[in-house]
Amino acid sequence: MKKVNLNSPIKTIGVLTSGGDSPGMNAAIRAVVRASIFYNRRVFGIYHGYKGLIKGQIQELFSSDVSDVITRGGTFLRTSRSPKFFEFEGRKKARNQLSKHEIDALIVIGGDGSFKGAKTFSEEFDFPIIGIPGTIDNDLFGTDYTIGYDTALNTVVQAVDKIRDTASSHDRLFFVEVMGRDAGFIALRSGIAAGAEEILIPERRTDFRKLKNYLQEEYRVKKSSSIVLVAEGDDSGGAIVLANAIKRDFPDFNVRISILGHVQRGGSPSAFDRVMASEMGIAGVQGLLNGKTNVMVGMKNRKIVFVDLGKTVKHHKKVKQSLLDMVKILNV
Repeated sequence: MKKVNLNSPIKTIGVLTSGGDSPGMNAAIRAVVRASIFYNRRVFGIYHGYKGLIKGQIQELFSSDVSDVITRGGTFLRTSRSPKFFEFEGRKKARNQLSKHEIDALIVIGGDGSFKGAKTFSEEFDFPIIGIPGTIDNDLFGTDYTIGYDTALNTVVQAVDKIRDTASSHDRLFFVEVMGRDAGFIALRSGIAAGAEEILIPERRTDFRKLKNYLQEEYRVKKSSSIVLVAEGDDSGGAIVLANAIKRDFPDFNVRISILGHVQRGGSPSAFDRVMASEMGIAGVQGLLNGKTNVMVGMKNRKIVFVDLGKTVKHHKKVKQSLLDMVKILNV
């Protein structure tokens, strides 16, 4: 067991979830609550993210409050986006609420936007904060995986598998759009896992000529089912725009569109997400007690690491070239 400074001046820890929800957030909250209690600290849940922090929607949590949450998707603390927190007056109100409840440190579970706010707040008020990466996009620099990513991948793969069943029955060409406004990590990995014929992501410019050649030489000849997986942020404009363009050029094709949308955010978290979220939650509490602040808990090579929040919000995570190469090889 990791050595922890039990003499730390931090006696009370607050925890909140911010930004988009992701499966496994509840597991992380549970770990924060129980680790805090294990180390004889009080812990308060802050409802509705930064908005709730500003309004004082804060309640002490006990072990029984998190006894059945690990299996549930979403976040029982609720979440929101708070423009007011990005204004000094809003942050000042938040600081006053923390003082009112005698909260000494904060754990923020969220993504890039949440961490930008946490970094500013921590530096402005010299307040101990640790971030835990909770986002299905897996786009945060400094960690191999974010909480919810594995579950979202499995949700997409299961959906595409079912879509392929009906596509095969009717010899249809399906354009399936998945989440990923700025990053294509979900599309790339789920596309490989589901055997998609083409995968279009924001990090790589869409090659219409290549796509049309494939459709002309492969799909037209074989007339078998085909899946083109499209990240919503792809430069083609998304599945609807792309599919309509293909319909115009190939009017004889049986083209269909499926947008998976927010179904990717929900559902019971996978075992991987539950375990990783639990590890990160405990590490967050231990880190605070050992004097760490303004850092994110990450996972690199299956080991817990702490990454400066400044790096997580300034640097962009890159798509692995090996995965892009894999797509080329498998689509022969």
